[in-house]
Amino acid sequence: MSSFTLIVMAVIVVLLFDYTNGFHDAANIVASVIASRAMTPTQAVLVVATFEFLGPLLGGTAVANTIGKFIQLDGVDVTMSLSIILCGLVGAIVWNLLTWWRGIPSSSSHALVGGLVGAVVVSVGTDHVAWGFSELANGHVTGIMKVLLALILSPLIGFWAGFLLHRLMLALFAGARPILNRNLRNAQWFTAAALGFAHGANDAQKSMGILTLVLLLGGFIDSFEVPFWVMLSCAIAMTLGILSGGWRIVRTLGFAIYKVRPLHAIDSQLVSGAVIFAASALGAPVSTTHVVATSIMGIGASERPKAVRWAKAGEIATTWVVTIPGAALVAMTAFFFLR
Repeated sequence: MSSFTLIVMAVIVVLLFDYTNGFHDAANIVASVIASRAMTPTQAVLVVATFEFLGPLLGGTAVANTIGKFIQLDGVDVTMSLSIILCGLVGAIVWNLLTWWRGIPSSSSHALVGGLVGAVVVSVGTDHVAWGFSELANGHVTGIMKVLLALILSPLIGFWAGFLLHRLMLALFAGARPILNRNLRNAQWFTAAALGFAHGANDAQKSMGILTLVLLLGGFIDSFEVPFWVMLSCAIAMTLGILSGGWRIVRTLGFAIYKVRPLHAIDSQLVSGAVIFAASALGAPVSTTHVVATSIMGIGASERPKAVRWAKAGEIATTWVVTIPGAALVAMTAFFFLR
C-alpha cells in the first residue's frame, strides 16, 4: 500500500473519528437541556451544533499542539507511521461505537489517547511515546503526563465546582417563586451555546492535531502548524456528528444519575463550560463526558446525596478506568491485522 493511499485513508479516518466524537459527546452537552425541558431535542441539537462549529474556528490550536506531539514518530518509516495512526484511530472509533451502543458516557479523549499509545507501543516501542515523567520531575508538565493530569483533574474540579455552585445558587434563590424555573429554562439557550462552543474548541482540536500530524508525516507541510482547511474540516465533521445525536447517552446523563431540573441544568452547563474553556486555553485536552457527568454528580450530592444513583455513577467510573486500556487493546489488534 502506497504512502499516498495511507495518507488519504488516515485523513478519512480522522474525520470519521471526529464525527463519532460529535455524536458520542453531543449527548453530554444536550442531556441536561433536554432533561430540564428547556429545549426540545431538535432545538438543543441545532443550537449546540451551531456553536460547536464556531468553537474549532475561534478557539485556537493549543490543544491540537498537545495531542499532535505526545507520540513521537521521528525516524519511523512513513508507511509505518501512518499505519500506526490509522490503527490508533480505529481503536478510538470502535470504543466510541461500543460505549455508545451500550449507552455508557465514556470519554472520546481517553479512547483516542489509549488507541494511539497502544498502536505506538505494539509497533515501534515505548520510546516513541512522550511520557513526560522526567519533565514532570523538573516541574514541566508535557506529553502523556499533561494529557492524563488534565483528564484526571478535570472531573474532580467538575464535581466540586458543581457542588459549591449549586449550594450558592440554592442560597441565592431560597424562597424564589416557581416563575424562576421559566427564567432558568430561557437562560439555558445561552449556557448551552457556551458549553457547545467550549466543547468544539477542545474536542475538535484533538482531531485537528492528529490530522496535522498526518500531513506533517506525509510531507505536505513543513512544520506542525494547523492549516485553516483542517480546522474547517474538523469543525464540519464534529458538527455533523452533533446533528446525528447520541440519544442513548442522553437518557443516562439526563435521567439515570440524578433527576435534573432547570437549576441543576444551568449549574451543570456553567461549570462544565468554564472548566472546558479554561482547559482549552491551557492546551489541556479534557473529557466533556467526565466534566458534565461529575458536575451533575456534584450538584446532586450538594442537594440530596441519597437521591444520586451512585450505582450508575460507579458503572460510568468503571468505564472511564477501562477506556484507555480497552481502546489500546483494540488498536493493537487492528495493527496485527493491518500488518
